[in-house]
Amino acid sequence: MKKKNQTSSKSKYYLAGLCLFCILLMVLSFFYDKAGAPFKGIASVTIIPMQKGINQIGTWLGDISDNFDTLQEVRKEKDALQDKVDALITENNNLQEEKYELERLQALYKLDQNYADYEKTGAHVIAKDSGNWFSTFTIDKGSKDGIKKNMNVMAGSGLVGIVTKVGPTWATVRSVIDDSSNVSAMVLSTSDRCMVRGDLSLINDGKIRFEQMENNENKVQVGDQIVTSHISDKYLQGILIGYVSEITVDSNNLTRSGYITPVVDFKNLQEVLVITKTKADLTGTEKE
Repeated sequence: MKKKNQTSSKSKYYLAGLCLFCILLMVLSFFYDKAGAPFKGIASVTIIPMQKGINQIGTWLGDISDNFDTLQEVRKEKDALQDKVDALITENNNLQEEKYELERLQALYKLDQNYADYEKTGAHVIAKDSGNWFSTFTIDKGSKDGIKKNMNVMAGSGLVGIVTKVGPTWATVRSVIDDSSNVSAMVLSTSDRCMVRGDLSLINDGKIRFEQMENNENKVQVGDQIVTSHISDKYLQGILIGYVSEITVDSNNLTRSGYITPVVDFKNLQEVLVITKTKADLTGTEKE
């Protein structure tokens, strides 16, 4: 307690001394102009330098205060500019998303026009199986929207797959790249028939396998279109699957096989078209 009291007393003495010193400086300054030459000489050596130092300190403190205010204003401006930048980035992202969506819808519209003979409805992809590829996925339309099992599904420039399950507001689609998929197809230019078989291990290389094509005099070339066959019991005729990328004669010398480059991007499916008539509806049969 004594140490605290002693410290407090010393502080009071120091404060009182500084006050007296300042008062003395003010008095001396007042009488400086009226004083004689000897006093002015002493003052010029002692008081005036001290006054200049105090003025400089005051100016320095004022500059610091001004700089602090300026810094605060700069920070406010920076925050305001950052808010504007964030808003512009968000707006740009939204515009880019709308642009990509418009491009996808334009592609679907073009696809719709290319297959104008078939009635179709659009749907969004809302879920998919695990993995990078849309081998099996779910769309947001079901029996309430007229969707039925075995309806053909399209996107990009051609065939995606077929509806395998239907709920009131959803449907499951199995794509042609799925391991369990088999599509009766044919070469558009020669009508040579083949089977297109799904294989997820091949789609990593961007291709689908076809086989059981007759080895005849018809010349099938790289780049020829492969479409769904007229004898398929589930797939409607003439829907583009892809383009021949490789073809070889099998060891039995009776058949040919090879690979197709699909016309659908099975890694990025967001919207699809569902043909609202099944093959059975159009032919009057009930094959499954």
